[in-house]
Amino acid sequence: MKAQEYLVKEKFPLFWCTGCGNGSVMHAIIRCFEKLNYTRENTVVVTGIGCWGKGDDYINTNTFHGTHGRALAFGTGIKLANPELNVVVLMGDGDGATIGGNHLIHAARRNVDVTAVVVNNLNYGMTGGQYSGTTPYEKTTSTSRYGHIEHGFDLSGLVAAAGAPYVARGTTYGIVQLERFILEALKKKGFSFVEAISQCPTHFGRLNGMKEPADMLNWIKENSVSISSANHLSDSEKENKFILGKFADKEKEDYSTKYLRVISEAKKSKEGGK
Repeated sequence: MKAQEYLVKEKFPLFWCTGCGNGSVMHAIIRCFEKLNYTRENTVVVTGIGCWGKGDDYINTNTFHGTHGRALAFGTGIKLANPELNVVVLMGDGDGATIGGNHLIHAARRNVDVTAVVVNNLNYGMTGGQYSGTTPYEKTTSTSRYGHIEHGFDLSGLVAAAGAPYVARGTTYGIVQLERFILEALKKKGFSFVEAISQCPTHFGRLNGMKEPADMLNWIKENSVSISSANHLSDSEKENKFILGKFADKEKEDYSTKYLRVISEAKKSKEGGK
């Protein structure tokens, strides 16, 4: 299939606000599908609730739209029911971390063979720009008018610590790098996680002095550092910086492979006992 064939053109124009980064991430994903020769029949895209949860409307594969915070739970069930499927789970920071954080941790710990792409726009974009579990310290949202007093999750660090074999963070400003991370994640056997730092000009940008989408993209660029550069910074210098790169890239036996081996051994044991 050609990249454009993965799009449901009848659903266009896109639901997302002008200047939103979701479209850039979606096109990076379908370009990767094309490179890997994914088909409609062997691919399932799973989404939850939120702006990025609308992504399944536009992708022409099998799709499953679930409840808030539960996309990874549904994706896990789909993969275990049919390990031959390519299962890709699309989540936002609210869906994947603030509401679904426990599922995220355990999917990484179990090492289920699915790919999770979290578009992190640093707030609840769909419901009015409230702060989420990844909103940076002191940033303004519709529910933190005097500056957010909490520190946001380091999602990529969290998932790497939970045991995922592939974890990477990129941005919509650096879309070429982000697409490379997505392609590597799709190829990886086991739980793979890509975090895409993205602009939300309608809420987060506007409330933090960035009136245009380009302003927020430039802010993301100016506040991004590579992992190697971050190693030379103090904790205060790293405050509210987006640390980009691969946090994990290793080989690790996935859950389905181990579970199928248990089934095989159980059958042999039962036959031997007859």
